[in-house]
Amino acid sequence: MKRMKVGVIGATGMVGQNYVRLLKNHPWFEVKYVAASPRSAGKKYEEAVAGRWLMEEPMPEAVRDLIVGDANKVDEAKKKCDLIFSAIELDKEAVRKLEEDYAKAGFPVVSNNSAHRGTPDVPMLIPEVNPGHIEVIDSQREKRGWKKGLICVKPNCSIQSYVTPLFALIAAGYKIEAVIVTTMQAVSGAGYPGPASLSMIDNVIPYIKGEEEKSEIEPLKVLGKLINGKILSDKSIKIAAHCNRVAVIDGHMACVSVKFKGRKPSVEETKKIWKSFTGEPQKLDLPTAPKEAIIYREEPDRPQTRMDRDAWGAMGITVGRLRECPVFDLRFVGLSHNTVRGAAGGAILSAELLRAKGYF
Repeated sequence: MKRMKVGVIGATGMVGQNYVRLLKNHPWFEVKYVAASPRSAGKKYEEAVAGRWLMEEPMPEAVRDLIVGDANKVDEAKKKCDLIFSAIELDKEAVRKLEEDYAKAGFPVVSNNSAHRGTPDVPMLIPEVNPGHIEVIDSQREKRGWKKGLICVKPNCSIQSYVTPLFALIAAGYKIEAVIVTTMQAVSGAGYPGPASLSMIDNVIPYIKGEEEKSEIEPLKVLGKLINGKILSDKSIKIAAHCNRVAVIDGHMACVSVKFKGRKPSVEETKKIWKSFTGEPQKLDLPTAPKEAIIYREEPDRPQTRMDRDAWGAMGITVGRLRECPVFDLRFVGLSHNTVRGAAGGAILSAELLRAKGYF
């Protein structure tokens, strides 16, 4: 398969840098264009991020000399790339308009931003859970008059660790009535430089602006259905979220209690469902897909953030501590890497699915 030329807008930020890092040597995609704010435009990428390259591994040689474009100027991306990954940091309305401008110009746009997560004709993908939602793109294009352009987004990083395990149970025929989830979220989820060190050392902050609302609403769209050109959220499930910032660098953990409608799975049946669950990315053998859709750890003290966040190239969803719940029915712990699976890596996997399904 010929490698596709891709651009990253917002390429100088933490998420943008992760795109650049993760796309190094990707078999399908090749970074040929980077763009950011006007103050970075015109510089070599190496110069634009000098002193603030935040990745542990060196900057890929292939991007060092790329000239940074102005992300606000859509025309600059033409003839340089065919696909846009969006990690631009602007206010929500500005992001929404800019992504629409790129799509109108013919670019498939796969976004890490929240601006279009609530848009009914924009798929918000966890590829193992709702790959069928990409079919809404046909209506999206018809409604907006786009021939080649499209917008697809990924959900909030905090929901990755538990929505796939919940969906596996739904796919097995069980109906979920309510979920209570308490997240312990890494500081990298706040971007760089994140919370001040004096706020985090010897501390847990039990508030992340907007996070609980996203954690309660976004899973319902992911688990929803495509009807008449719109994705309708599954409002039969109630979710209550408590979101906390904790002093780890990477990795979002969730402690989850689940209540079922009618029959409920046993602990052993749930384990079997999780261990045998396979999503569309695994069936298609997409390059970024983890080999196991859900990793179950039998040890009583796993998953642990430091030990399990990098499973399957930090794309793995690891669960453990499954047991009966004295208030609801079952409870478990989930873990995912927030800046890879929950951000750039998840968006790259979505782009792989879109290409595999012929949307560009």
